[in-house]
Amino acid sequence: MTRLALITGGHRGIGLGIAQALAADGWALALASEVAPDDQEVAAALGALPGAQYYQLDVTDTQSHAAVLDRVEAAQGPLTSLVSNAGVPAMVRGDLLDMGTDSFDRCIAVNTRGTFFLAQASAKRLLAAPETHHKSMIFVTSVSATMASLGRGEYCMSKAAAAMAVQLFALRLAPHGIGVYELRPGIIDTPMTAGVKDRYTTEIENGLVPARRWGTPADIGGAVLPLANGQMPFATGSAIALDGALSVAHF
Repeated sequence: MTRLALITGGHRGIGLGIAQALAADGWALALASEVAPDDQEVAAALGALPGAQYYQLDVTDTQSHAAVLDRVEAAQGPLTSLVSNAGVPAMVRGDLLDMGTDSFDRCIAVNTRGTFFLAQASAKRLLAAPETHHKSMIFVTSVSATMASLGRGEYCMSKAAAAMAVQLFALRLAPHGIGVYELRPGIIDTPMTAGVKDRYTTEIENGLVPARRWGTPADIGGAVLPLANGQMPFATGSAIALDGALSVAHF
């Protein structure tokens, strides 16, 4: 039976890097995002990933989750892995004391609430799926789950909550052999970071990232493969930093 991964936000950035890595390994792909199917980035992603299918999904609309999962199963078969990658940044970066409720609510709605309830619905499908391959849920959070950034506190809080959700799902699903893993990217070269590219490039060159380079979507995609393929099943519940040692405490 074909291995099938549902990747939220899989049409661009980190999600696309993950999709490319899985496709090269023979996985079938279901890409999901809130953007319309005729979006240029969606078309480009599907063109680069023969056989992948796209489903429009707003993760904040929890009432739509079951219907989208039904469509995926009807078109492509039972799910093998959920790659929960969709996320949004703070609407603006600024003083913590000036943070607005709109930006806070948006981060929580997508990065925490929507992420949790889509994972909940997906976990039920994984439990019901045939035992033909290692089944998994892989969450892309951020180093900001544990590293405080005053200019975007709402993002940090939303990712910290998502990190706890990973631990909860890991405990719940471990008896069933379903692996639950967390990836914590650092500063990755994607459309989300385009607006701060120049500033971060200078800081990276000056040692902010010990590896002295930007991370790439391929860095994240390569880390997904052994997790999704069941090569690290006893690591369920683990958080893996993918940040060039940015989060390593040092002086």
